[in-house]
This record gives sequence, structure tokens and C-alpha cells, in this order.
Amino acid sequence: MVVLEKEAEPAQHQTGRNSCVLHSGVYYAPGSQKARLCHRGREAMLRFCEAESVPHELCGKVVVAVDETELMSLDELERRARANGVPGLRRINPDELRALEPHCTGIAALHVPGTGLVDYRLVAQALRRRIEAHGGTVVLGARVERLAERGREVIAETAAGPVAASFAVACVGIHADRLAAASGARGDDPTSMVPFRGDYMALRPHARHLCRNLIYPVPDARFPFLGVHVSRRPDGQVWAGPNAILALAREGYRRRDFSLRDTWETLSARPFHRLARRYWREALGEGWRDFVPRAFVAAARRYLPELTVQDVEPAPAGIRAQALNPDGTLAEDFLFAGTSRILHVMNAPSPGATSSLAIAETIVERALRQVDIIPGGVAGKCDHATGGHQRPR
Repeated sequence: MVVLEKEAEPAQHQTGRNSCVLHSGVYYAPGSQKARLCHRGREAMLRFCEAESVPHELCGKVVVAVDETELMSLDELERRARANGVPGLRRINPDELRALEPHCTGIAALHVPGTGLVDYRLVAQALRRRIEAHGGTVVLGARVERLAERGREVIAETAAGPVAASFAVACVGIHADRLAAASGARGDDPTSMVPFRGDYMALRPHARHLCRNLIYPVPDARFPFLGVHVSRRPDGQVWAGPNAILALAREGYRRRDFSLRDTWETLSARPFHRLARRYWREALGEGWRDFVPRAFVAAARRYLPELTVQDVEPAPAGIRAQALNPDGTLAEDFLFAGTSRILHVMNAPSPGATSSLAIAETIVERALRQVDIIPGGVAGKCDHATGGHQRPR
């Protein structure tokens, strides 16, 4: 097996730019694929971290209702969480909330003790070690421009030279639609990829005591994101965020980053027009919070009233690769495209990091159905990347 990694090191994008949270499955419809994958993925990730000595912690989180208008939504979250078998879930009152998070205020909350923390960059490094220990190769700086079927082979045209294999799986996140189109893939449904930038604010050292672990608001059911939460990170920092703002470049982690091609493709896509019509009010609010730090902090002050704008400073941002359905709704299920020897993963539902190992099982099952792969059978070739050595697929 050969893994072609675009960057000089793994986990430079969505994997390494997130909240580092190991989720428990509170938010997802009972019986849904997302709920099942979150549960399976969490258990698999915990086993993997133990086996590979990756530091992790089950610190727990609280989901806080700040007033009576949020109680019905909190009730629904509790119903979903119990139906999904979220371990240790309990409804807590304001006194119990203050015992867990002394600086947090709310009229009711859910305590989810099985939610945890893990640095997914370290998980990616452990995965690389495991691949290499089993005879695989990870080639860095090998951006794939196109995948082409030629007889019984797939040729990956990369920045490191051509790579030949008997089967290829493409998991390229925000660039999934472009690589699939360049490779002539046919998909389940036409898919538009839209980059949403999530900005974070880091609490300065003197304010980190305001949050012990993970504090989440009750999410707005009208908007497809979880809202600004405050969370401790594995390295001891505490971040608030993220917001969700349209990025003007697919890898635009700064407000000033701009790509004419990326912006035009987003703004000219009909699915995006339909999404914008549906959520334009929420988008204006996200834009206001993006440019006005006081407004960003105000979102967290609803449940953490001692937090001030002087307590925070900018932190690194992330990009969420969001696939849109043709009707402008967010794609929440798996979407695939490909040919007989190429499988493009067009959408891997959130929470992708928590569910990643379970998602991998699903992808492999799909790949095995596409082509008859026999362990120890015909080897793929990667002459340029591996110095001429053949690798088992």
C-alpha cells in the first residue's frame, strides 16, 4: 500500500485544525449512519490510542441551556443521546453545573462524561507508523493531480511523479469534486464543495481557569453548525469557537486569503445559491462575529459571563469541507464517485475525526465490493516513490 500525501507532513489541514474533541454522539438522529459511526468510531479511536500510546483523556463536556427558550432543544438532545446509548449521560441542574464548571451559568445542562480530548495530529502520525511497520509507504509532497485507469492499473499523476497501482481510493476533502472531475469519475449525485472557515479565539493564560473542560451551547436547530463553544485542548490551551464563515479560498485560513477560482466556483454554483437563500440571516450573524471580536466573545458570554474581549486573542483557523446536495442542503451522508478501479470519497460526515476509523471500514467495504482484491495477490507498483520496490496493495 502506498499513501500519497499532498503536504510535507500529514494532518496539515482539517485533521490538524479542529477542536481536538472525541465526540460521544449527542447530536445525531437515533439509528442514523452518523450516530452509528460516531459510536463505533469513538470506541475504535480509544482502542487505537491505547494500542499506539497516543495521549488522550475522557474529560467530559456540558451542553448548556441558558434560558427557557432552549429547554425544548435540550430535551431533544437528551432524547437523542439516550437513544444513541451515550455513556454516562445525565441531566444536571445549575448547582451541579457549577460544580463541574464553576464559571458557567445556565438553567439546565447535559453532562456527557464520555466526551474526550485527543490531538488528531498525533493520531495521524501513529497511523503513518503503523502503515510503515506493515510494509506500506507514505510519500510526502505528492499532490495528486489526476487518477486515470489504464487497463488493469490506475496511474496517479503526482507532483512526485507517476504512481501505478491496481486500485486507488481518493480522500482529498475540500478538493474531492475537482479531483473526481479531472479523473472522469461518475458519482452518486452531483456534488458542490463549499469551504467554511472556522475561526477560533484563544483565552489568554490568565483567563484559562474560566473553563475546566468542554462547554457547549445548545445548538441553533435552524443552522447546521454547533455554535461557539469553549474547550480545553490537549496542550492546556483553551479556545473559543469556531464560527462558520464562507472562505474565499479552499485553503484560506486567513480572512485576507483569496482565490478567484475558488470564489467563482462557490458563488456561481446553484446549490450554493439555494443554501444562501435558506441561511442568509444566520450568515450575516456569522459574518458580524467574524469581524467584530466583541460580538464573537458575546456568543460565549451567554454561558461564560466573566469572559471579556480582553481575555482572548486570535488562534489558528480551520476549514470545513462541506459538500452540498443539488437542492442546496448540506450532504450529511456518504457520497461516492469513481470507476471500477478508483473510489472517490466525496463526503465523509461530521464528526469526521471521531468517526474516522469507522468511516475507514465503510470505505474499505465499498472498495472491496468494487473490485476483487485478494490479500497477497497482484501488487501495485510505485517505482518512483519506493525506489522500485513492489508493495502489496
